[in-house]
Amino acid sequence: MTLAPTPTPFDPERYRSAAAHYERGRVPYAPALIRRVAQATGLGPHHRVLDLGCGPGPLARAFAPLAAEVVAIDPAPEMLDAARALAAQVPNIRFVAGSSYELGPELGRFHLAVMGRSFHWMDRVETLRRLDRMIEPEGAVALFHDSAPAVPANAWQKAWQGIRDRYEPRTGPHQHDPHWVRHEAVLLDSAFARLESFGCIERRAVDVETLVQRAFSMGSTSPGHLGAQAATMADELRAALSGVREEVVETAALVAWRPESGV
Repeated sequence: MTLAPTPTPFDPERYRSAAAHYERGRVPYAPALIRRVAQATGLGPHHRVLDLGCGPGPLARAFAPLAAEVVAIDPAPEMLDAARALAAQVPNIRFVAGSSYELGPELGRFHLAVMGRSFHWMDRVETLRRLDRMIEPEGAVALFHDSAPAVPANAWQKAWQGIRDRYEPRTGPHQHDPHWVRHEAVLLDSAFARLESFGCIERRAVDVETLVQRAFSMGSTSPGHLGAQAATMADELRAALSGVREEVVETAALVAWRPESGV
């Protein structure tokens, strides 16, 4: 058994000032990845999807055409406002104010629960316990993330991260914790202990303003956290990265089923 991880303290205010920068700044999930996860989990047009920690709703919008309904939950009103605006023409997404601490039977049953870069902010053990009571027997949990492979096109990443590091508060939670328990270990000790990974690697166009927005979309370097230093960091990023024209990104999903699931 894995030592139970200590949950990150719940802070519904963490991404308030990042919400306006998230949609442009964050790396979008590859459409091929969405299709692959839907296929692997047996998601069909009669199923419901739960998007937990939905932010501005990129996963909710991606899965909506593949499901009967998506219920998208986030604790930040600013994120939900952005999500509703971006999904104004998508009728089968229902947005709910709340967090993983409020998951319960009133939300109904789901075939798939998805989380995009949000699971690490939750009490992961308790969240999986609650999801075990909400996910259908053949259903699954899918954790989405992105990374930058160490290829020549991504050489600028070192400068981008170095500038962020100088401004990032030194009191950040898990990213600086040598005892951080990986998601895989938490899942293996949960009801959803059969794991499989899927990923797509793509070359994409990018510009310096997108990279400024990306820095602002991070909770630890959002304008609300940096205050007057936000403009200074943005100027440094623009000066250092003005020639950046492309990036190579991997968007990936860690999918977890119950061991007895036949999917």
